[in-house]
Amino acid sequence: MQNIHDLSFEEMQNLMIEYNQPKFRAQQLFENVYMCKKFVDISNLPKELKEKLSDNFCDQPLLVHTTQKDVDGTEKFAFLLQDGNIIEGVLMRYKYGNTLCLSTQVGCRMGCKFCASTLNGLARNLTAGEMLYQVLLINNLLGGTLKKRAITNLVLMGSGEPFDNFDNVTKFLSLVCDQRGVNFSPRNISISTCGIVPKIKELADKKIPYILTISLHAPNDHIRQKIMPISKVYKIEDVISVAKYYFEKTGRRVIFEYALIDKLNNSFECAKQLHELTKGFPSHINVIPLNAVKERTLLPASRKQAYQFVAWLKDMGSSATVRRTIGENIDGACGQLRIKILNDNG
Repeated sequence: MQNIHDLSFEEMQNLMIEYNQPKFRAQQLFENVYMCKKFVDISNLPKELKEKLSDNFCDQPLLVHTTQKDVDGTEKFAFLLQDGNIIEGVLMRYKYGNTLCLSTQVGCRMGCKFCASTLNGLARNLTAGEMLYQVLLINNLLGGTLKKRAITNLVLMGSGEPFDNFDNVTKFLSLVCDQRGVNFSPRNISISTCGIVPKIKELADKKIPYILTISLHAPNDHIRQKIMPISKVYKIEDVISVAKYYFEKTGRRVIFEYALIDKLNNSFECAKQLHELTKGFPSHINVIPLNAVKERTLLPASRKQAYQFVAWLKDMGSSATVRRTIGENIDGACGQLRIKILNDNG
């Protein structure tokens, strides 16, 4: 059954025409489902319309299955989908507001050696509405409305590779930025990718200033191919080239994520190569001491090593910082999200 949240406002208008309903019903439907109301509970829709909608559409594509809260205030949500699959999202609380990290796929097929999300492979893509409902549901749980959101920023960094689910992700972006809905600015949305070059270019050509975050994690192909299978398809020079193209088209500097792994990519020579690779256009390097995943053999570099690595980069002229690690105690940090609950239960 199709999810009502997959529909844009215009598609809801067309649906009302198909159902022989007045055009204003689309606005009523839109506002209520964006506040996570079930069809049966929408008081300003006629009974026969609610029954027809219930026969043809799902109004709750996912539910909160479990929650975990870290001492730093970070909260991890396990969402139960209609088909029984589990995805995860993380709410991160900062002084400037609340950031929601959401998933774009059930699992992931990219196979990065440091990531938990890819351990079970890819089950399926999420629809645009399933991504949207993660936002709507948490916004609602936090007491937010359409006019006054409780979530200020979104990061597409949960399970899945956004550019491997490109059509659904781009529709989600248009839905979540719709001024009639939760009205996010593209400048408050970060999209993380391991570097699927053609899709980055396709997004760049839309000229919408989303924040692009590329998981680089190595300064050369030799190291990158050891930990990221995608680099056997797209060379590191192609990734950097499309990052420059993205900046030219959108005016947004590109963020490079760099998970620091002991005895692999944390040497001075690696820092030097990374600087040479990323210099010459507006970009920033986010250095993250690798978050431990028990099934993986890679060893995290220490935070002391991370600060030294950043110091080397800054001395060379790169923009770089050590990223604050949050949610690690609940497996909610970068690279730690996984489909774990179903495995634990069976």
